[in-house]
Parts: sequence; C-alpha cells; structure tokens
Amino acid sequence: MTTSGPNPLNALNFSGGPGALPDVVLQQVQEAIQAVPGVGLSILGISHRSDWFAAVVDELENNIRTLLGLSADYRVLFLQGGATQQFSMLPMSLLAGSTEPADYLHTGYWSGKALPEARKVGPVRVLWSGESGRFRQLPTDNELDFNPRAPYLHYVSNETVEGLQFHRVLGRDDVPRICDMSSDFLSAPGDYSRFAMIYAHAQKNIGPAGVTVVVLRDELLANAPDNLPAFLDYRAQIAAHSILNTPPVFAIYVVLLVTRWLLQDIGGLAEMDRRNTAKAALLYGTLDASHGFYAGHAAPTDRSKMNVVFRLPTPELEAAFLTEARAAGFSGLNGHRSIGGIRASIYNGLQLAAVEKLVDFMDGFRRRAPNS
Repeated sequence: MTTSGPNPLNALNFSGGPGALPDVVLQQVQEAIQAVPGVGLSILGISHRSDWFAAVVDELENNIRTLLGLSADYRVLFLQGGATQQFSMLPMSLLAGSTEPADYLHTGYWSGKALPEARKVGPVRVLWSGESGRFRQLPTDNELDFNPRAPYLHYVSNETVEGLQFHRVLGRDDVPRICDMSSDFLSAPGDYSRFAMIYAHAQKNIGPAGVTVVVLRDELLANAPDNLPAFLDYRAQIAAHSILNTPPVFAIYVVLLVTRWLLQDIGGLAEMDRRNTAKAALLYGTLDASHGFYAGHAAPTDRSKMNVVFRLPTPELEAAFLTEARAAGFSGLNGHRSIGGIRASIYNGLQLAAVEKLVDFMDGFRRRAPNS
C-alpha cells in the first residue's frame, strides 16, 4: 500500500509490540530512508562512525536525561539484545560472587523470564510472586520485606501480558533499584533519580525493535567483575559511547525522532501522561460499564495505562470479536499466547481517536452479542 500521507491502518494498531509510532515520526522516517535531511544519504547507509551519527547519540542521550529529569552522572546506553539480554547482563555485573541474594519480584510473564537468567549467575530471592493468583494483582507495601543487604532489587514496572502496572516506586533507597520499564518508558513523569538503573527495549513506546535503552549510575558498576566479555560489560559500552560494535543506526535514529516529538510536539512527559490517562480511562470505563461482558484481567488498583487485558464470556465470542475487529480495521488485539483473551495496547503513539473508535466498536459488538 503506497500513500503520501498517514496510513490509516497504523492509526488503529493496538499491538502489544512493536507498538504504534506517531504519524509525524513515520513521515520523518519515510523521508530519512530516502535521504536524511542535511546529509543526503539514506539512513540505512550512513556510517556509525560518522560525525553525524555521533551527534545523534549525543542528542538522544541528552533528550532522555531531560525527559527523565536526570543529571549528567547517569550514563545512557543504546544496546542490543532487547530486555532479554539485560536479564543476563545485569546479574553478570552485579550478582556474580555475591553471598547475599538479589531481591526479585515475580509479577507476571516478563518478570518471570528474568528469574532463571539471574539464578544462573548468583543467589536470588523471590520477594513476592503473584503466580498462584494468576497474576491478577500486584503486592501492597505491607506484603514486601526488602533485604537491606541485597546487591539490588529488580522489578518490572509494567507487565504487558497481564496488564498490571506499578504506580509507585518500590524498594529501599539504600539498595540499588533496577527496573525493566520496557513497556512504559517515557510514558509519564516520575522520580527517576531514585533508580540506580532503568532499561527498556524500544518496540513499545519509543521506536522499532533493535535497540535497548539502558540508563544507569556510574557508581553502580564499582564492583563489577573484570573478566566480563566486552560486549556484556557496561563499562566497555560506556567507554565506546554505545558504538563498541556496529549499532542499529536506523533504530537509534527513530528513537531520537520520538524523543524530539515528546519534547517539542507533546511538551514533555506530564502532558504525555495526561493523554495516556485519558485513553486508559475511556477504555476501562467501557469495561466497567459492560456489566461483566468485558471482564478485565487486572485488579482495578493495579491496572496498566499501557495494556488493557480482558476476556469475553466465551471463547467463541472472543474469536468473533477478533474477526470482526480485524474486518473493521483494528489490528493487534489478540491477547498474549500465554493467557489468550483480548489485549488493547495503548502506547504513546496511539491517539485518543483510535481508542474512541475501539470503544464504539466494543459497544456495538456487545449489543449484537446473544444474551448480552
């Protein structure tokens, strides 16, 4: 499909990842594939050793610090391997040789993926697990007993599969907080200086797959082992300014465009959060007004602003819902393969108008459904 303007199919992309990107960014990317403004070369053919790309990395580092409100003592890295590589790279630097276990929270599918990788390196204590309750809610503060001697605390801020999100900062200020923010990174303001390290793969809110943003304090690496492979050593990546090997130039450039959009078009994370809150409120309001026809997976207090997960009364109705939704132009509404159901992901790039169209469709489908 060739179009000179925005692709209407992109506007209704509710995929859990890769997520929808803003139209203005897609238009800039389309131009850059032909020729980057001021350079004349396609973004796909520009050297990662060029002065132009060095300036891209510098600007993107500064944009992320600005958006998060962080000082210059936080390093910003653009790595590869997704969050999955961080599941291993993190304990290799901070847990190897420790006699004290690291504290991990098991709040859903993705936090569960981090556990076996950490256990290959050193001792792990699962501080809390929601597995017995099928990951429908998150722990309260009274349920968490943090170890003051732990080398670090690790948790996932937003579980995309189950639609659960922490709306507060966890842990002790004297234990390094490490947070996987892959699915809500740059979606809202926060007290990010309380984190020793944040990591996020790009393909939810900030760009295409292929690059992972890691933000960390220098002091976190003071006792990291000296025998790590260079590619898996944060210190080597810092020294190389994220260009230890050939980086994903295209993906990094798209993330730069997204941060410019957040700063210049949106006006910062407070406004982005206001928009995200409005989208989530509209969609959850439709669930709550359906008298159980659309049954949300997550406990109301722990609902995610990024991923709205719900079920219909029968598998047959869910199949019909998805079939009709696709015919109506919606994409990406299938629930994760591990739990099924329906999942509407409403990341930064998805506009309120798309959610309005979805809730109109949902209301119509419910009225047409037998015995509703």
